[in-house]
Amino acid sequence: MSVKTVLIANRGEIAVRIARACREHGLATVAVYSEADRGAPHTLAADRAVPIGPPPAVQSYLSVEALLAAAQSAGADAVHPGYGFLAESAVFGRAVEAAGLTWIGPPPEAIATMGDKLAARATVARAGVPLVPGAEVGGDAAAAARRLGFPVLVKAAAGGGGKGMRTVASEAELPDALAAARREAEAAFADGRVYLEKLLVRPRHVEVQVLGDRHGTLVHLGERECSIQRRHQKIVEETPCPVLTPRLRTEMTAAALAAARAVGYTSAGTVEFLLDVEGRFYFLEMNTRVQVEHPITEWVTGIDIVAAQLRIAAGAPLGFGQADVRARGHAIEARLYAEDPAAGFLPSAGPILALREPGGPGVRVDSGIAAGGVVPVEYDPLLGKISAWGEGRAMAIARLSAALRDTAVLGPTTNLAFLQDVLAHPAFRRGETHTGFLPEHFATWQPGGEEAVAALAAALALARPAAPAGDARGRAAAPTPWETLGAWRLGS
Repeated sequence: MSVKTVLIANRGEIAVRIARACREHGLATVAVYSEADRGAPHTLAADRAVPIGPPPAVQSYLSVEALLAAAQSAGADAVHPGYGFLAESAVFGRAVEAAGLTWIGPPPEAIATMGDKLAARATVARAGVPLVPGAEVGGDAAAAARRLGFPVLVKAAAGGGGKGMRTVASEAELPDALAAARREAEAAFADGRVYLEKLLVRPRHVEVQVLGDRHGTLVHLGERECSIQRRHQKIVEETPCPVLTPRLRTEMTAAALAAARAVGYTSAGTVEFLLDVEGRFYFLEMNTRVQVEHPITEWVTGIDIVAAQLRIAAGAPLGFGQADVRARGHAIEARLYAEDPAAGFLPSAGPILALREPGGPGVRVDSGIAAGGVVPVEYDPLLGKISAWGEGRAMAIARLSAALRDTAVLGPTTNLAFLQDVLAHPAFRRGETHTGFLPEHFATWQPGGEEAVAALAAALALARPAAPAGDARGRAAAPTPWETLGAWRLGS
C-alpha cells in the first residue's frame, strides 16, 4: 500500500507523538480538533488541522462521520487512531477501510474479539492461556459469585479503563453493584453486559507488548509493570518488572504471543496479565492499540513502536525477529495529570499560566500542553508523560525523580508532588508494588509544606519576565507575578 498522508484521529500528547513519527518517515499529517482544542499543541504539530465539529466537544472525536469527512477533505489516505476515543472501535476501523483508507491498527475483527471481554476470555482459553476465574451473569448472579468466592469484581464485557467495574465484598452488595456497573457500561460503551471475575488479592499488573506484521512475523518486546493505579487506571509504569524471573518471563511472553496469534493480530498491541503473590499469572485483557506507556518499552529496546505501526500498515515487513529484540537497562514513566490527589483525584481544568518541562540525559517528555493553553473540562486530564532510563532500576528512579523536581505547571492543580512521593516511598524503592499500592500507602495523602514552597518558587521563576543583562532599570520596571497573574492563590 502507498501511504502519504495520515489523519490523526486523536488529540493531546499521543497526537503530537504520532505527528512526529510521521514526519520522521516523510509522511504528511492532518490533525483534527474540536472547538475546545482550537490552537492546541497537537494542531500545531501536524501539517494541517481540520475542525471536526461544534460542542459538545467530547463527541467530536467520537464521530466516525466527522473524522472520515475530515480525512476526505484533507486528502488523507490513512488514519491513525492513537489510544482512547475510537482507537479500539471495530466499527471505526471497518469504516476507515470501507472508505478506501489505510487503517493504522490491528484487524477490526481482532479488535472486536478482544474488545468483548467474554469473547476474549473464550478465545485465549482455547489457546491455552490461563484466565482469572470468572462467570457470566445469568439468572442467579449470587450463586455464580458464591462459586467464585467473595470478593469479586463486576466488569463490563465491552469496556476498559476502569469503567463499568465494581468491587463486591459480600452478597448483599451484589445487586447494587450489578445495577451501577450496567448503567456505567451502557453509558460508556453502549453495551450494558457485565460479568463476574474473582478478585485477586494484592496482584501485580504486568503486561506484554507485542508487534505483528502482515507477513507472519509476531514478536514481543518484553513486559511492563503497571501496578501503581488509581481508579483502575495506571499512573506509574516500569520495565522490566522487578520480580519476574527468566522462567516466568518466558512463560508470560509465550502466553501473550499465543493470545495474539489466536486472533490473527497485526500492528502494536498489549496483552495484560495479573500476577499473584505465588507467581501465577492470569490473562486480564488485550489492548488493541498503542499503549500510553509505550515510551518505556522504546527506551529499553530501542524500537520505535509508532514507526513500526506505520510500516506494518503500509504492508512492509517488520524487519526484525524475536532474536533481534534485546532489552537494556530499566525505564520508568510517570503520567502527569491535571488532577488533585488530595481530593480523590478530581480533575482540575483551566488555563496553563506557565510551564517548565525537564530535560537531561535519560529523560523523555511526551507532552500535549503548552504555556498559554487551557486544560479543557471535556477530556481526560492527562497532560503528558515523563519517563527516564537508567542502567539499573535505582538509576531510572533517581533520574525520573530529578525530572519531576525540575517540572513545574502553574495553573491547574496537578499530581506532580504526589508522583514524587510515590517514587520516594520505601516500598516502591524495594519494588513491593501491587494494584492496591496507592490505597494501602497513600489513602490519606496530603501535599506537604515543601510542595507549597516549590509551587510559589515556580510561580516566581516562571511568571517574572527576564530583564536584559545589566539593565537595572529594566529589572526594576518588570511587573511582579502578582500583577501579571491577577487573582491567583496557592493550590487553586
